[in-house]
Amino acid sequence: MKEISIQVENLSKIYKLYDKPFDRLKESLSPSKKEYHNKHYALNNISFEIIKGEAIGIIGVNGSGKSTLLKIITGVLTPSSGFVNVNGKISALLELGAGFNPEYSGIENIYLNGTMLGYTNEEMDTKLDSILKFADIGQFIYQPVKTYSSGMFARLAFAVAINVDPDILIVDEALSVGDVFFQAKCYNKFNEFKEKGKTILFVSHELSSIVKYCDRVVLLNSGKKIAEGSPSDMVDLYKKLLVNQLDLDGQNDDEKSAINADGHWKQNLILNPNINSYGNNMAEIFDFGLFDNKGIITNTLVKGSMFTIKMRIKFNEEIQDPIFAFTIKDLKGTDITGTNTLIEKVETSKIDINCVKEVRFKQELSLQGGEYLLSLGCTGYKAGDFVVYHRLYDVCNITVISDKNTIGFYDMNSVVEVI
Repeated sequence: MKEISIQVENLSKIYKLYDKPFDRLKESLSPSKKEYHNKHYALNNISFEIIKGEAIGIIGVNGSGKSTLLKIITGVLTPSSGFVNVNGKISALLELGAGFNPEYSGIENIYLNGTMLGYTNEEMDTKLDSILKFADIGQFIYQPVKTYSSGMFARLAFAVAINVDPDILIVDEALSVGDVFFQAKCYNKFNEFKEKGKTILFVSHELSSIVKYCDRVVLLNSGKKIAEGSPSDMVDLYKKLLVNQLDLDGQNDDEKSAINADGHWKQNLILNPNINSYGNNMAEIFDFGLFDNKGIITNTLVKGSMFTIKMRIKFNEEIQDPIFAFTIKDLKGTDITGTNTLIEKVETSKIDINCVKEVRFKQELSLQGGEYLLSLGCTGYKAGDFVVYHRLYDVCNITVISDKNTIGFYDMNSVVEVI
């Protein structure tokens, strides 16, 4: 029989919201017990179980209740209703430096945290070397932690949390401040924990890490559990949620697709509010979209999968042989890849005035996991001169999820043999 590490049953957390501070006093003094507050459900009837040895991810947009859930599991907050059963010793990294006294030195905070976790000073003596080696902050360990950079704070906090031999490790976005080498070190430790049969509960907006390290994922939205299942399935649902395509109100996916078809694709994307748009207006790119291998409109794509860039162009004048193009850049503005109909030897011929064309670029995604920017263009040649009919620079971001990043900008998809 599988042993349950954490059981969450019908869990709710309600906060009372008052329009005016005086309403709180009026409510407390009301002889009729009249309520002057509105109820905000940070969590609303959440239930799930975590089996010993599982790595479970919690995902959802900001304000979905992720951090509140972790704080109740760790005992920082009390629920309004429902209950949590925890079987094992928890070590939690909820907020950077939570439980640290800024006036104490690093060494003093190590022992302070050990005491809070129920260890004696003698027991912490045996763990000190491994904590110091993992944190790797040198002589700063003897300085007050208020003098630490965020990176040093993260190193020390995670070193303490992961080297006190907990049964359950809970981490809430705390690794995002560390440098790439420290993060790699932490994730290696995650793998060690999993191999030892420890339980990990992990909240992150970094979907690549969720896919790579988690066995199962719980998706939250507005305090409610939307679903739980495999990381890839839950990421797909999360992508729909981000662009308001997830069925939360009884409509099926076909109905929602029909609604989206009547509007514009770009309305379902996270767009750059400062798009650089220019051209001579002989043609206009009036709509565009990113579609994953399942046909979902999304900014978030999975490395190694097929995806399609689409754009719709209205021609305000007759144009001979227009060139349609896209470019993908990194956040520093470096062109990473791109192509156009001229390079791909696709004939576009003459296009009449008031004609609308749809252009599709379908390709496999070999970019490394990370953030990128998409640009689109409609150009051509007139009397031998290059002409820009319409260009849209940095129209939206592309988030690439990857469970394997190789070196450089893209993956060569090598087939390796050792004979």
